[in-house]
Amino acid sequence: MKSKASGRLQGIGAYAFAEVDNKVDELKSKGIAPIDFGVGDPTAPTPELIRRAAAEGLELRKSSGYPSYIGALKFREAIAQWVQMRYGVQIDPATEISSTIGSKEAVFNFHEGVVDPGDVVLCPSPGYPPYTRGTLFAEGVPYQVPIREANGFLIDFSEIPSEVAGKAKLLWLNYPNSPSGAMADEKFYREALDFARKYDIIIASDEAYSEIYFSDPPISILNVSKEGVLVFNSLSKRSAMTCYRAGWVMGDPELVAIFRKVKTNIDSGTATFIQDAAVAALKDEKHVQDFREEYRRKRDILCPALVAAGLPDCTPDSTLYIWQKVPEGMSSLDFATLLLDEKTAIVTTPGSWISEPNVRGENAGEGYVRFALVPSIEDTRLAAQRISTLRF
Repeated sequence: MKSKASGRLQGIGAYAFAEVDNKVDELKSKGIAPIDFGVGDPTAPTPELIRRAAAEGLELRKSSGYPSYIGALKFREAIAQWVQMRYGVQIDPATEISSTIGSKEAVFNFHEGVVDPGDVVLCPSPGYPPYTRGTLFAEGVPYQVPIREANGFLIDFSEIPSEVAGKAKLLWLNYPNSPSGAMADEKFYREALDFARKYDIIIASDEAYSEIYFSDPPISILNVSKEGVLVFNSLSKRSAMTCYRAGWVMGDPELVAIFRKVKTNIDSGTATFIQDAAVAALKDEKHVQDFREEYRRKRDILCPALVAAGLPDCTPDSTLYIWQKVPEGMSSLDFATLLLDEKTAIVTTPGSWISEPNVRGENAGEGYVRFALVPSIEDTRLAAQRISTLRF
């Protein structure tokens, strides 16, 4: 028997962040310990109160069986309480929330519930790869909408041709934005909603970085409207819980019902003892503030070093990323490769790897590299010292 991957699997390239891991392994094989700003995986320990809740939950649930697909009511109620506290928005835990296994599976699989073959999905570029990959697996057609500095890294809806919008079923938004750090305001969300309603498009708002900001807290699209909107969030970045896979979707009850039906047919629920840990995380804001301040310190160490090396000041307003312009005349891959030199040994993600070309062949991520501020403060200082010796 000859094993052969499906056409849809053969039609996509390697997952960008897996390629970053390969570069790290290559340096390590040479006996070099790189400073890894490549993948946005927090290295800070998950706070003790969360770990303790998980351990207690493990004993409490030792005979509990399969977890609920949509999340225990206690978890959904904790999410609703947090949303009320954080945004002043009321969410019904019975009909307007579903637990997810982190955000990735939710983002990827949601397309299966709303996208028919040939439907267009509007994907921001650069953006999270599962927006595009999930579209392709659902046999939809991704349409890459570039986000550019000239527009504050906000989607310019006038760039989307009416004939494309007319075929679109789903629009992905991501603010605070990865990788640019841009934040959306009420005016932008109203523009997005007006555009979506004009063409009868569902809005999927990925708000996974909502709690990492350095000025005023960002709003949610739910502050403007719930109708036709599904919001995706998780505790991965907020509470350094990437390993736990604890997240949720919330919003329009009709869309939540669609998501729940997809989920119950594709995977299972998050382990209940993990949900216990998630409840503890949602009830504590101190550790979130501590993480914000730590990311701010790292940002304020690294960005001046990049400027001192002759690069543009790209200090972000939010997220744990620096979306750094590369020197003129260099590609994003060239610059990332230069930083991988054994004397510098700094790992970044080339912007072209996390951006898909648009219909004109333009790659909006070209000319940038992404630094994920996940190394320790000490390693960030060391990286800043190495970068400040470079001249561009």
